[in-house]
Amino acid sequence: MKRIIECVMNVSEGRDDTKLKAIAEQIEKIPDTFLLDYSADPAHHRTVFTFIGTPNSIFEVTFKVVKKAMQLIDLREHKGVHPRIGAVDVIPFVPIRGVNMKDCVRIAHGLGRRIASDLEVPVYFYAEAATHIGRRDLFPIRKGEFEGLSQRVISDSIRQPDFGSNRLHFSAGAIAIGARNALIAYNIFLNTSDVEVAKKIAIHIRESSGGLVGVKALGFYIGYKDLAQVSMNVTNYQHTPLSKVFKSVQRKARQLGVDVLSSEIVGLVPQAALKVSSADSLKLEEFDSKQILETRINQVLSNTKGPHGGKGRKTQMQDACLAG
Repeated sequence: MKRIIECVMNVSEGRDDTKLKAIAEQIEKIPDTFLLDYSADPAHHRTVFTFIGTPNSIFEVTFKVVKKAMQLIDLREHKGVHPRIGAVDVIPFVPIRGVNMKDCVRIAHGLGRRIASDLEVPVYFYAEAATHIGRRDLFPIRKGEFEGLSQRVISDSIRQPDFGSNRLHFSAGAIAIGARNALIAYNIFLNTSDVEVAKKIAIHIRESSGGLVGVKALGFYIGYKDLAQVSMNVTNYQHTPLSKVFKSVQRKARQLGVDVLSSEIVGLVPQAALKVSSADSLKLEEFDSKQILETRINQVLSNTKGPHGGKGRKTQMQDACLAG
């Protein structure tokens, strides 16, 4: 494969393994498509599917997976700590090999038109695919989530989608589709159940509040662990390495009278991001070398037999705060 694009699709289902397997199987059916990983979390009630393909195959498989997920997920019955607007919430495309950002933007826009037209799900474009300055980030798109957006999209011209009706799909909501560079979904657990502490740390470290460059953060309470979590997307790991993020969270946590218990990387991570950090120094939980993006791609491509995609690895891990 000389031309490779990665898709990191976020769906609003993290508890029903039968539904997740059905979505994974849909990805694996398409020729020239390879499922690398899917990471589910019951508290966030969300799963991140990471797969790669050629420009043509990635377009086709993504459309078919959206259609499949719509059949399985009813957002009206969905409750989780993670903000969301759709059954398939976020679809980012990432250039990997032999393609550039313009290629990913073109696929994002084409997919958005087709989803809005054929599936009647309104679409918002974000990141490099954004058509409005105010929509480069996911936060303003997700504001109010599915329930709030369902009302605002009708009356507020600012909240209307880029493609599709100004009414959300009754069960699938809306979808945010984007093009971006690789990011790291990174979570840090604190040795407290006080979510207000996690929220204070998140405000302190995120770029939008004057904190670390390329860091988006929220604070959550994770019920099955009975722990507070600082959940992050690190979008510029070259400027802000994970070691710096970890130390900043730890320093602020100690100022607030708590400490860091452990951390985790959700899904896959670029190899370059771990050159200046070690699993021990980051107190990483159950880190697997197969989570390195380049390693996983090489493994899947070399192990694949026949015309169809390779099997993905499933992990049960926390989803990132704003994954997408």
